[in-house]
Amino acid sequence: MFDRAYIEYLVHFHCDRDYFECHEVLEEHWKKDALNNRKKYWVGLIQIAVALYHQRRENFSGALKMISNAIKIIEKEKDHIEQLGLHSDQLLKLLVNRKEDIQHQLPYTSINLPIINKNLMNECLLICRKEGMEWGVESNLRNLDLIHKHMRRNRTDVIKERLVELEKRKKNRAVHTKKNPNL
Repeated sequence: MFDRAYIEYLVHFHCDRDYFECHEVLEEHWKKDALNNRKKYWVGLIQIAVALYHQRRENFSGALKMISNAIKIIEKEKDHIEQLGLHSDQLLKLLVNRKEDIQHQLPYTSINLPIINKNLMNECLLICRKEGMEWGVESNLRNLDLIHKHMRRNRTDVIKERLVELEKRKKNRAVHTKKNPNL
């Protein structure tokens, strides 16, 4: 019923508090749709995770930008958020409170998304148990690999993918230029 990537996002969000991985998993899922058919609500959820990642690192300006964008999207996408098994009004209240914390540069604390779909919750808890993780625990603020994951991760695959895409764009430009030499 729910996309596997979304469930993975929720498990990372609530178990290991790996917000960087939340971003990676859901962004990859979001990008599977055609550019003109991408779902904005996925972006809102991604930005919530990125905001918390930034807040935990004390990048309050980045956190404020992301949480503000997420609030705007969630407000517009309330129906979709509800279809994802979340209580949209509770989520918005949670995000507004977190935005105030960020504006006052308060230290990061973990939050739990208001999941109201029992089947979704049960599926997440089942995965959590299988992985030997605990749901809803506070993040380990001393785990530097988690806190600075964007700087410590292996980017070989990302760099390769970007080079492939760059080559495709160059070839497309060359073909376009040959067909339209007056441009």
